[in-house]
Amino acid sequence: MNKIKSLADLKKLQSEVQSKIKLREKGDSPEQLVQIKVSMATCGIASGAKEIMNFLIEELDHQGIDVIVTQTGCMGYCYAEPTIELTIPGKAPVVYGFVNKNKAQEIIDKHIKLNEMVDGIIPVAYSTIDNK
Repeated sequence: MNKIKSLADLKKLQSEVQSKIKLREKGDSPEQLVQIKVSMATCGIASGAKEIMNFLIEELDHQGIDVIVTQTGCMGYCYAEPTIELTIPGKAPVVYGFVNKNKAQEIIDKHIKLNEMVDGIIPVAYSTIDNK
């Protein structure tokens, strides 16, 4: 653990702990909440995924929108990093590529709030086999 040398360090630690607590509290019923997974593999981080994740967390919190934001590993879309997967309860997940702060804001304002798709969706290029 890092030493706390200033009030800013203490506030940063408080913020980190509070966000972890919120995530645990929301974790009891994640299927009922909007979920955003940010691809944080090496290529995603190099393309700015960490900044996008921080922006999403801060902006959603600022607007009071109840969303679970987590990180995930490689989604296989290295060419389109930073990528995020958005899941709205009862709907299929949608993957957005080339997400910058402007695109993230547009996703919040249109897709999450108004349920309107936004340009930049990476189409699903595979299918699964259902075992019945």
